[in-house]
Amino acid sequence: MVDMLRRIWDRLATPIRQRGAAVFLTLAVIVGAVVGVAAAGLIVAVELMGDLMVWFGDRIGGERIAILIALPLGLLGAWWVAHRFAPETAGDGVPEAAEALALRSGYIPTRAAPLKIVTTALTIGTGGSAGREGPIVQIGGSIGSSIARHTGLGEDRIRSLVAAGAGAAIGASFNAPIAGMLFAMEVILGNFAIRHLNAVILASVTAAVTTRSIVGEDLILRALPHQVRDGRELFLYAALGVIAALVAWIFLKLIDRSESLTISKAKWMRPLVWGFAIAAIAWAEPEVLGTGQTFVKSLVNQVSADSMLWTTLLFIGGAKLVATALTLGSGGSGGAFMPSLFIGAVLGSAFIDIVAPFWSFSVLEPGAFAVVGMAATFAAVARAPLTSILIVFEITQDYGLVLPLMLATSLATFLADRIHPLSVYSMVLERRGVRLSRRSEVDLLDTIRVGDVVSASPAVVTPTMTIDEVQSVFDDTRLHGVPVVDPVRGLVGIITVTDILRAGGPSPHVRVEDAMTPRPVTASPSTPVSVVLQRMASLGIGRVPVVSEDDPTVLVGLFRREDAVNAYHQALGQEVHHDLDRARLQARIAPGTDFHEVKVPSGSVADGRRLKEIPLPGGVTVVSVLRGTQVLVPDGNTRLTAGDVLTVFARQGLQEQLLERMHADDTAELEAVIGGDQARFFDLEVPVDSVADGRPIREVAIPGGCTVVSVRRGDEVIVPDGSTVLAGGDVLTVFAKPESRRVFVERLKAERD
Repeated sequence: MVDMLRRIWDRLATPIRQRGAAVFLTLAVIVGAVVGVAAAGLIVAVELMGDLMVWFGDRIGGERIAILIALPLGLLGAWWVAHRFAPETAGDGVPEAAEALALRSGYIPTRAAPLKIVTTALTIGTGGSAGREGPIVQIGGSIGSSIARHTGLGEDRIRSLVAAGAGAAIGASFNAPIAGMLFAMEVILGNFAIRHLNAVILASVTAAVTTRSIVGEDLILRALPHQVRDGRELFLYAALGVIAALVAWIFLKLIDRSESLTISKAKWMRPLVWGFAIAAIAWAEPEVLGTGQTFVKSLVNQVSADSMLWTTLLFIGGAKLVATALTLGSGGSGGAFMPSLFIGAVLGSAFIDIVAPFWSFSVLEPGAFAVVGMAATFAAVARAPLTSILIVFEITQDYGLVLPLMLATSLATFLADRIHPLSVYSMVLERRGVRLSRRSEVDLLDTIRVGDVVSASPAVVTPTMTIDEVQSVFDDTRLHGVPVVDPVRGLVGIITVTDILRAGGPSPHVRVEDAMTPRPVTASPSTPVSVVLQRMASLGIGRVPVVSEDDPTVLVGLFRREDAVNAYHQALGQEVHHDLDRARLQARIAPGTDFHEVKVPSGSVADGRRLKEIPLPGGVTVVSVLRGTQVLVPDGNTRLTAGDVLTVFARQGLQEQLLERMHADDTAELEAVIGGDQARFFDLEVPVDSVADGRPIREVAIPGGCTVVSVRRGDEVIVPDGSTVLAGGDVLTVFAKPESRRVFVERLKAERD
């Protein structure tokens, strides 16, 4: 029955996989609609739990007593659901979505969506101080992941729909589709790749419209428009940005302490103890309970001085800081998004209440400073300045605060980065040993795609084989891991030496499907090599199956560490081309340049060397190489020979300098020209029948200051270790100083005894 349903679904999903962009964008709209419904469901679930708390308070004679009883039990219930059924539903939700995208190719279990609604309703509905936006992000990511996976999309499109689901969640929470799109790109994906943009935008807009249609405007945060009345107010907004960074630092420290502090060996004690502590805080200040959205709405809509004193506001803000840190550390489900906005709004209102009596240049609007404080604090906590700015635009539906918003958020983010490098989301991942890179520079391996270096897997096994047979495959191929491919279902897992050892060693009685690692991390041919290496390093694995762009069950190849070395060599070659192109451009626009011909003298050190090893003077570009009747278009790897005539484009007089260098008659003279004793890469060939032929590297006398980086054997590139056996004809890429390289060359020439 199951096989029949799978065949029916495969037949239905085939048109989706084959029709390309139109169907994919339709799926993005579907994701947005489903996320919108789920977001509305979460909002309603939290409200219903709150109503139940009111009813319970009426029955026992007091809301505060009800909180004291129900809040610890609610946090305990949320912890139990997460601990018993779905560990991924504990916590904020945003780090889990980002981790899934970075390390698991976008895989988020389908169960995460309904169970996250349950745990969040138990946490926030009973009074926990947290936001529902983080959980909605994980719910949206789970919906996007499930729809993408069950329609057979490739890895990159799974990632797009996960990001679309996450962005749609924020768009649905605030009726702010642009901010939702930016949140998905800035926080979840960590980049602004164009290929993800269309899906994220469509999903965010659809989700926002869907949620607003279901729950209406009353449960969505809105603020009156504000404006800057005097340019000198910008100094106040800048000061508010600095204070927001300091408050964010305190907030992050409290969260980190709350989540890492050990109370008892019994893990269920944490939600109970933290729940009683939050209830005690709420006894003194009830505004800290729940999301606090109603209180935030009252602050951001102020247009004149309020009756609430700044001391009261700061007390409420401090209580919210502690209560939120305890809630997030309890093991329940809630986010830091809305608490950050709450704290920022309180901070802005208190700040202006302190400053207003001393300010005589203009009438200050408390609501405006509450709005900017809200954006600046969230930017510092989440390191998402663009999202912070845009979400305020969409909440206020006005651009009157654009200058103070940009000033305060950028200043707060800048300072927060320097006093606390981790955001509220990356801090959670760091504690798990996961560090996601957010690079602004282009990694050399970003320029190489997996498909450029990977080849077909040298071996595959089936789920029905025994691990005894797999061990024979390992012995024959000298591999330590191979993909597991089912004839019908395609790629179903990977099995490694570690899996076999975990199963008790080679055995004819244990099948592959019982010992393999199911649902392995995969890559597609278009994935940058740098991304795959990041996943491998984070998970401590040595190989990643490469699957089709259109179907994640179709195995294309197996990416191994050896392929990383090939990618590095290929990237270096591309870098040489890039440098030559840049040099040609610089030479072409320099004054006094012209074409010249330089002949490679017989006996010169340039004879037999590659062009990139020749010390060309600055401002000289080699255009062509005439060899007999053949004209070569050179690159850095072109090997020169005596008699070659180089056509160079250079400033007047530099061709004579190049000719002098060409006449250098020994290696020492050439080394002196190009920088003396500076270490760099060299290629050395192992002579046949030399002392290194047939010996492992550990037995070869490698001089100090010389490192063997790779071994090229025919078309194969090997990442060596001490046990790698060298063979005559191997080309070693070494990083060494010239003197160490010379010594190594002499040692390689020695014949075997």
